[in-house]
Amino acid sequence: MAVPNHVKKTVKNTFLYTIVTLALVWALLPIVWMVMSSVKTEAGMFSMPPKFFFKPNFETFKFMFSEEGNFFSFLSNSVIASVLSTIISLVLGTLGGFALARGNFKNEKALSFWIISTRMAPIPAVILPLYLMFSNLGLIGTMPGLLFAYTTFNLPFALWMMMVFFKEVPQALEEAAMIDGCSRFQAFWRIALPPVAPGLVATGILCLMFSWNDFMFASVFSGHDTQTVPVAASLLITQNGIAWGQAMATGTVIITPMVIAGLAVRKYLVQGLSMGAVK
Repeated sequence: MAVPNHVKKTVKNTFLYTIVTLALVWALLPIVWMVMSSVKTEAGMFSMPPKFFFKPNFETFKFMFSEEGNFFSFLSNSVIASVLSTIISLVLGTLGGFALARGNFKNEKALSFWIISTRMAPIPAVILPLYLMFSNLGLIGTMPGLLFAYTTFNLPFALWMMMVFFKEVPQALEEAAMIDGCSRFQAFWRIALPPVAPGLVATGILCLMFSWNDFMFASVFSGHDTQTVPVAASLLITQNGIAWGQAMATGTVIITPMVIAGLAVRKYLVQGLSMGAVK
């Protein structure tokens, strides 16, 4: 007996919804659990059975942002290093990506692949030569050193992404603008750049996330006065145990700005990632 098409469709949709629901639970449950634990007492955090309805306790956050907790310094270091390295990477990556997309370089494909291959290299292979160079230049433990380190892994990614985005824009539009009197830079600024704005936003958000979440580079290149939030989280694991309350609160602080930024620019993020760079 043949199964009707509407029954097949219902079964297929039920299966897909079940898979999506399980994936969402798998991805979001640890985050929800962490956020809930950040506003619980330590006893309430490990109570069995766990309580999903309780009176929030913000004492951990109050301590972290107090003078004794000193969390503002970690937070400001993360903001400065992440935002500035993203801006530097976007400016240089946009100009370099446009040059690669429009220039007639010899061995262009090999050059493009070499650029992105520096981003794909294992982190330990990059950290050691950078550490030697930064040590000789006196950049270890300084904010400029951290900025250079973040830009090292953000710039190849930004350059590669922007090159692909610019290749999606017909070169004939810029040639027509220059025939009408635009200079080369004006053709870039007025004609080529606006269509890739969603890609620029998507690249910026991804670079910001890479920098904000980084632990390896920050733990090696930052000093006592330039440590970032991920480094602060690692300091909560001591020989006497783990400060679970502060760890959960720190994790909540780490993910909150990126979630807000992602939601604020989700429209541009989807448009940018669908322009051809990530398929």
